[in-house]
Amino acid sequence: MSKLIAEFVGTMILVYLGDGVCANCTLTKSKGQNGGWMVITAGWAFAVGIPALMFGSVSGAHFNPALTIGLAAAGKFPAAEVPGYIIAQMFGGIVGGALVWITYLPHWEKTEDKAAKLGIFCTAPAIRNLPSNFLTEFLGTALLVFAILGMGAQHTALGIGTLFVVFLIWSIGLSLGGPTGYAINPARDLAPRIAHAILPIAGKGGSDWSYSWIPVFGPIAGGICGALLFNVIF
Repeated sequence: MSKLIAEFVGTMILVYLGDGVCANCTLTKSKGQNGGWMVITAGWAFAVGIPALMFGSVSGAHFNPALTIGLAAAGKFPAAEVPGYIIAQMFGGIVGGALVWITYLPHWEKTEDKAAKLGIFCTAPAIRNLPSNFLTEFLGTALLVFAILGMGAQHTALGIGTLFVVFLIWSIGLSLGGPTGYAINPARDLAPRIAHAILPIAGKGGSDWSYSWIPVFGPIAGGICGALLFNVIF
């Protein structure tokens, strides 16, 4: 149970801080409005690193169904624990999205752009080309899982290893985030997308369910391939 609580709370913190930086840089009259891509990518990197350092020794700090499934496919995580981890991650992501809504409560009404509001909770492609969007999410997540396992194989101390994960997330955002917003994590995208759909957000539009499968199945497929590639090489 402690592992599931860690995955729930860790994913909640990840989404709260990650979607929070998007809200800070997007919503009208926010102090950080127009902060830009560098602020967003840095914020997301720290959003992953902080709970990873907190809960790494408890649950392994997955916070990502694609990572959990990839590890199980490569024989590095018990398959029986996968459903519980994913449920905890998804509920954590929904609560994290709700916390962002509460934190910026007066700003939703002041912001007219419906797409910008949705973009705080989940990703959307810069150019809507579903095969290309899928490939981008696949490759980004394959790199994520392969690099996490590769860095772990170097037997670095927990704190140092977590620092390099921060750099990894930051690098992926800076280098690969342009086409799709680099979801690379179904719990970071689908869970807060659900929060967007159910919360009474002032002036919101639709939740773009026609695209929602891309940041779910692209990362899962990429995570599996990244973990299997690690097995082949290492």
